[in-house]
Amino acid sequence: MTSESLANGQFLHLSRFSPERIPCGENYTLRDGTVLSVLAPGVMQLTPATAPSRGLKHIVYSCGIHGNETAPIEICSDLLDSVITGDIKLVHRVLLIFGNLPAMNIAKRFVEENMNRLFSGEHANGPSNAERRRAAELEAFVTAFYATAAAGEEKLHYDLHTAIRESKNEKFVVMPFLNDGRHHSAKQFGFLHACGIQTYLLSSAPTTTFSYYSSATHKARGFTVELGRVKPFGENDMARFAAARESLIRLISEDDFAPSVDVNSLTLYKVNQVINRQQEDFSLHFSDDTPNFTDFTAGTLLASEPGVSYEAQQDGEAIVFPNAKVAIGQRALLTVIPTTLETMDV
Repeated sequence: MTSESLANGQFLHLSRFSPERIPCGENYTLRDGTVLSVLAPGVMQLTPATAPSRGLKHIVYSCGIHGNETAPIEICSDLLDSVITGDIKLVHRVLLIFGNLPAMNIAKRFVEENMNRLFSGEHANGPSNAERRRAAELEAFVTAFYATAAAGEEKLHYDLHTAIRESKNEKFVVMPFLNDGRHHSAKQFGFLHACGIQTYLLSSAPTTTFSYYSSATHKARGFTVELGRVKPFGENDMARFAAARESLIRLISEDDFAPSVDVNSLTLYKVNQVINRQQEDFSLHFSDDTPNFTDFTAGTLLASEPGVSYEAQQDGEAIVFPNAKVAIGQRALLTVIPTTLETMDV
C-alpha cells in the first residue's frame, strides 16, 4: 500500500468498511518530507519535515466521536487528502482521529453507548463494549502524541461536532472547565472566532468528554466545537463550514496563525443547571424542534420526572443539548446564562 492509495477518501473508507486492510504501524514519507504514521483504523499521525520558526504545535483534530455528525468527518477526510497530495504543506504535528467508525456505518450517534461520556477513564467503569474500548484506545494515542511535546510548545485539541437540533447560535464552542490555575486563552478565542464561531459556553465542572480529557490530563487547550446541524453524508452544505475549514488548514500549515478578537464582542455563557435523567419517565416540557440557546423566563417548567420538576431559575436562562432519551444517569439538559470574563491567559 502507498500513501497515494490512502488519498481520495480511501483512508476513511477503508477504516470504516475494511479496517483489516489498514496498514497499522506503517509510515509513509510524502514528497515534501511529511511523514504519515498509520496508528489504527481512523487514526493517523502527520509529522512535518521541518519545524516552524515560531514554535512547534501539537494539534489533535478529532471528529466522528458521534457517528452521525458528518460535516467534520468530511472536512477532516478532505484535509488528509490535501496533505497527501501536497496541496497543504504541514508545519505542525497533527493527530487526526475519526472516532466512532461503526456508528458512522449505521448513521447513528453511537452503537451501544455515547462515546463522548467515556473519557478520563470512564471507559473502565462499566461492562466492556466497542465504544469503551475505542475511548481507551484514543486516550492512549493522545497520551503518546502529547508525550513528545517540549516545555512551552502548544498542545491543542479541537473535537469537532455538529448538534442534533437547530441552534439560535449555529456554531458554538464548549470550553472545558479549568481547575489547574489556567484561564481561558485570548489566543484561542481569536482562532475559534476565525472559524466563524461567535458563541462560547464556559463549563463549570469536570466532565467525561474527549476535549476535557485532553485539557485536564495533558494541559492541552481543548474544545468541543459545534459547527452546525447533523446531516447525512453527502448532504452538508460545505459553504457553511468554509471559515472553519480554512482556519483549521491555516493552523497546521502556517508558523503561527493567530487571529485576534475583542472577547467583549463575543457571546459568552456559563452553565447554571445540569439536569440529569434519573428515571425512565423523564420529559422535556418544550417541543422537540426548540433550538439550542432558546431562553425562558424564571419559573418556566423545563423538565420533569416523577417527584421532581426542573424550572428556569432566572429570566433569560437558555437551554443547550436537550435530549430526553439519554441513558439513566446521563445529562439530559444544560441550562446556561450570560456571563463575562475578567481574566484571560494570552
